[in-house]
Amino acid sequence: MSGGTRLRDREQRADTLRLALYIVVAGAGMFVALWLAWQIRGALLLAFAAIVMAVILDAGASWIQRQTRLPRVWALSAVGVLLVALLASFVLVLGGPIGEQVAGLVVQLPAAIGALEEALGVPLLPQSGNGNSESAGGLSELSTVMQDLFGWLTSLGSTLIGLVSAMVLTVVGGVFLAADPDVYRRGMVKLFPPDWHYQVESTVAAAGDALRLWLAAKLIGMVIVGSVAGLGAWVIGLPTPLAIGLFAGLTEFVPTIGAVVGSVPALLLALTMGPDALMWTALLFVAIQQVESNVLTPILERRMVHIPPALMLFAVLAVGLLFGLAGAVVAGPMTVVFYVLVTKLYVREVLGEEAEVPGEE
Repeated sequence: MSGGTRLRDREQRADTLRLALYIVVAGAGMFVALWLAWQIRGALLLAFAAIVMAVILDAGASWIQRQTRLPRVWALSAVGVLLVALLASFVLVLGGPIGEQVAGLVVQLPAAIGALEEALGVPLLPQSGNGNSESAGGLSELSTVMQDLFGWLTSLGSTLIGLVSAMVLTVVGGVFLAADPDVYRRGMVKLFPPDWHYQVESTVAAAGDALRLWLAAKLIGMVIVGSVAGLGAWVIGLPTPLAIGLFAGLTEFVPTIGAVVGSVPALLLALTMGPDALMWTALLFVAIQQVESNVLTPILERRMVHIPPALMLFAVLAVGLLFGLAGAVVAGPMTVVFYVLVTKLYVREVLGEEAEVPGEE
């Protein structure tokens, strides 16, 4: 009996050691994976942006295929031609006026910020130079100004180059993914054990459907908010109403906080026109935000996809703090995908709870 007891004790110790080793290795592997993911976070964000672009292209190509029964390649090419034609038409018809108004907006914003600084009594922008600028020579002051201007232009050029490069990579990656999405979907499914294939494939399909519905709802909201903001700015008499509407519509893509950010240029311009213009502009954007939150979004979500508003808000804030502006832009679609993954794979499969999965028929 004592020999059997010692044998069982040795087996238990061996099992304990194996479990401890497994935990250490798994923890180290997870740490290394998270560290690597953080190091390449920019590439991961671009990859996800390419997935979003692929979902848009795939939705258009699938619709054309259903209507015309064209081959996949021709349908996707038709979507590309249609998007280029729409962009070219937009530039030809509205590009000139909007470009002039955007330039005017950029020129007038410093004066608006200066008026706000004067009203608050505190500087909002960093001040160049030192306190002895009045006694400094003209040559020294000119040198300081030129250095600041050169640094600003260099930073702006780098930012623009990075933005254009990211957009090109996103579009090219989206085209490749949309050209044959089944190849990438099957490849990802094969990374999991065979028993999981059906569940993983259905989850990926549900996430894609939810993302497509969310993007459609967001596009409708962007068009409505941008149109109302531009029209309201024109009625109030604000300068550059087209630019104000375009900015408000674009920022609407970022859930919850986009509506607040979209109102900033209009409010700053209204500040330079007096209290009446400021009051009407504030009322305009408060009304837009209320209608968007309480009427437009509930209607679109009821017909398309619903994500809890508080979850979306904190997800946007968290991703924006972690990854900056680019993270805030893709935080909405990223939240939709992760919400589907958690609801379907964890809440349903692991916990066994009933849960409605967005995008699932």
